[in-house]
Amino acid sequence: MHADFSRLTFRPDKHYSAVLTQQGRVQLDADANEQAAIERYQLRTLAADLIGRRGGPAAAPGFAIGYVPGNQDAADLTIGGGRYYVDGILCEAYRPEPGPAVPDDGHWGGDGTDGAAGTVGVPGQEPAVWTYWDQPDAYRDQERPGDRLPAEFPFLVYLKVWERSVTAVEDPEIREVALGAAMPDTAARAKVVWQVLALPASELSVPDGGVSRVRDAFDAWAEPQERAAAWLAARARRPERANEDPCLSHPEAAYRGPENQMYRVEVHRSGSAECGAAFKWSRENGSVVLPIASVEGVWVDLTTLGDDDKLGLSVGDWVEVADSAYVSRDEPADLLQVEETDLPGRRVRLSAEPAPEVGRLAERHPFLRRWDHRAPRGRDALPLAGGALRLREGAWLDLEDGVQVYFRPGGDYARGDYWLVPARTATGSVEWPRNAAGEALLQPPAGVRVHHAPLAWVKGPTTVVDLRQTFAPLTAPAPQEA
Repeated sequence: MHADFSRLTFRPDKHYSAVLTQQGRVQLDADANEQAAIERYQLRTLAADLIGRRGGPAAAPGFAIGYVPGNQDAADLTIGGGRYYVDGILCEAYRPEPGPAVPDDGHWGGDGTDGAAGTVGVPGQEPAVWTYWDQPDAYRDQERPGDRLPAEFPFLVYLKVWERSVTAVEDPEIREVALGAAMPDTAARAKVVWQVLALPASELSVPDGGVSRVRDAFDAWAEPQERAAAWLAARARRPERANEDPCLSHPEAAYRGPENQMYRVEVHRSGSAECGAAFKWSRENGSVVLPIASVEGVWVDLTTLGDDDKLGLSVGDWVEVADSAYVSRDEPADLLQVEETDLPGRRVRLSAEPAPEVGRLAERHPFLRRWDHRAPRGRDALPLAGGALRLREGAWLDLEDGVQVYFRPGGDYARGDYWLVPARTATGSVEWPRNAAGEALLQPPAGVRVHHAPLAWVKGPTTVVDLRQTFAPLTAPAPQEA
């Protein structure tokens, strides 16, 4: 979750059932967020225990799949409306229907209809509310060959589900305008993202078979993607020349930063360390984001350059040009470096032009996200790969101010994997699990957890096998009176 948190304290192994507020105490964002996390964990665990790994209500399960024949560029799917649960997470497929528009002159001249958008349907199926190409958070593009449905039958259609944070930069309706433009935004939101995607049969261990065989083959494909395959440890070590630095904390402090920070270490490019995996880091949990007004070549016009020096941009900063589509598709682009800032014009010049498909459409709420690593210096500095740091395993790596991280050898890194390292001036150290000897323990990523569910096995243009599972309600309808 990219948001301005002090820290995240929810730990399922502690078995806390509630956060209890005490009178006269300081209120922290971490306490409120832990309460929300406890409730979310309990509800999803209960749903998964009752429903199983996946399922929809038997009366009307959501995400019914229909195949719409066409050539390779025009083939499409219909996605039926309704609800479906994946590992206890509720996924809803509903298209909001707009109400009737009122003319500016106030004279109603409509035909009595409600102005709602029509739905798309195929013979023999319930009306679908989405299609493969216009589903809300997938941002499929017919011009990209990798987005098109498989050209050969059979292929599997599945649901990919995860959760991400959304701030007022991406959804301006979150912001309370009564607070004024000069005030910062308030709380962020957690959003469930679902995407209906296709998987060629060649990716599965069985080319064809019955429903249970196809489901088992899909689970075998999905399992390694859902299992943590990378581990990291963090610590603070007093720099060798710390005595020469101004001391803002106690002299023996290992963490030498002047302020409390929430370091975020995030994988930018997937793969192994040998095959080019790269990471980036932020001292603000990646929460420094600046809305983009327009992009003209290497110049990016912003609606603001930040509230202060700490939350703004400086020459040399590495930034990521992003928008809702970029975040949802989760495909990395090179980080770009700020080469010039124009404060009166509220714009910056970047080291290269952003990718043409990112940051240009206002309806996708484009923004710059700042990362805090710097260009490598010194003999042991990590080289850069597309603006991110090449990942090195089996050694303690310096971030800044005494904060160090260690990647366990043999990891397989997925883009978006992240670890959070709170650094505190009061202790002069970082908050990280340790053993009895005080050694930092390796930990799996804090996220992003991705979930999968098979929906349909498309055997041909007219043959779609439903792979969804359903559950009946716990209570039976009341008997009808005679």
